[in-house]
Amino acid sequence: MAYVIGIDGGTESLRAHVFDLAGRARGVGKSAYQTRFPEPGHAEQDPEDWWQAAGIAVREAMAAADVRPGEITGLACETTSCTVVALDAGGQPLRPCLLWMDVRAHREAAEVAGCGDPALRLNGGGEGPVSPEWMIPKALWLKRNQPDLWAKAAMVGEYQDFLTLRLTGRWAASRNNATMRWHYQTAHGGWPRTMLERLGLADLMDRWPQEIVASGEVIGPLTAQAATHLGLVAGTPVVQGGADAFIGMIGLGVTRPGDMALITGSSHLHLGIASEPVHMPGVWGTYANCVYPGRPIIEGGQTSTGSVIAWFKRNFAETTDLDTLNERARTLPPGAEGLLVADHFQGNRTPHTDPLARGAITGLTLRHTQAHVYRALLEGICFGTRAVVEAFGDAFDARRIVVAGGATRSNLWLQLHADTLGLPLELTEETEACPLGAAILAATGVGHFASIEAGSGAMVRTSRRIEPDMQAHAAYEPVYARYLASYEAMKPLRAPA
Repeated sequence: MAYVIGIDGGTESLRAHVFDLAGRARGVGKSAYQTRFPEPGHAEQDPEDWWQAAGIAVREAMAAADVRPGEITGLACETTSCTVVALDAGGQPLRPCLLWMDVRAHREAAEVAGCGDPALRLNGGGEGPVSPEWMIPKALWLKRNQPDLWAKAAMVGEYQDFLTLRLTGRWAASRNNATMRWHYQTAHGGWPRTMLERLGLADLMDRWPQEIVASGEVIGPLTAQAATHLGLVAGTPVVQGGADAFIGMIGLGVTRPGDMALITGSSHLHLGIASEPVHMPGVWGTYANCVYPGRPIIEGGQTSTGSVIAWFKRNFAETTDLDTLNERARTLPPGAEGLLVADHFQGNRTPHTDPLARGAITGLTLRHTQAHVYRALLEGICFGTRAVVEAFGDAFDARRIVVAGGATRSNLWLQLHADTLGLPLELTEETEACPLGAAILAATGVGHFASIEAGSGAMVRTSRRIEPDMQAHAAYEPVYARYLASYEAMKPLRAPA
């Protein structure tokens, strides 16, 4: 028997999954680590904690799977993106990482956005935004605020790069991460050298990995030291992965133009395969050769989705369980009898890219109940998803949307997504799409499959399909028009920033 391991380096923990070549999870291991918040806007983790967690999780997964180390034919990792590490020449961390959610580099992000470099085309066609979470603002912050540490830093990279360095001894970047968050562009000169020069950050090039390895390509063999740590066999091939959500596309079977991964949780992430490259306001990307060779990836996002439902539950429905809320809301007609919600509770990521946008509930009457407000919240989030898909434009003709994450636990919310979009949704058997995507990359990289798409076809299975109610879709058209109009209508009513 042959098996592969997908490692998921998440925000709260590292998980290891042993999969067979049919995509069935045979064993899972997990080890948590601590996040520290030393100041407002700061978030840090110790990279050594990740490595210790890897040893614990892989051994647990192997024990649960009852698989011999020699039966593991390859492994790959996917991790949080823009979790930045600074290492000395021996690969030892010089400081805690700047976790993806760390936003201390907000001034540097504004400077990057204003530098006028052509590499900014990836962010809304040059109109932005540039997030303080991303690699270049964080590296600029490190250089300016910790110059002694910067002088000692021989390597600056990400969580992904740290793990692969420990696994193989090779300092190599994931093309996935570099393309979508480091401004690396395969079709436009590669590294953003002129951008770094304009920012006084040209020496970052000396610290970044000089080798870029595409997802699904072998980085190198597992070292003897790493093999001992993980309980595996030295020489086991380590295959390149990338950013968790993007690798999750593979684990959802999103492989062809017109396919989109809708990854739901506290926020929504929309990752589609476009038919051609585009760079325009309201969308991020497209990213060339980011996941699949020759297939541009287009990105959108809603900042607050599941977090809005959690806010409502916590403050206005604490004693009512979600199943009851869903059942009561299901009996209401489309449009929740006149209620409309703008879902921008924490600003808008796309298509408006407006951090000052705010949420709103309008149309309230004395007739409306808790269930009305709950349904209107769900509908407003679904309208936001439709607005993102429509903003993708002619380069993306949505034909298939595969959903993962928290929204899949609510049949009502899934149906509302399908109805407002007027498109079918699919769910997959394996709910852990990200580690499955990494496992597919591992299996492809070591030769079990001829391509990533073939591996995904063999290891991903659809569990069910939600068809849209086209009568409900028609009923939503005037409500959706009001939703679109609400963004501009609310602008004059905003409180001072």
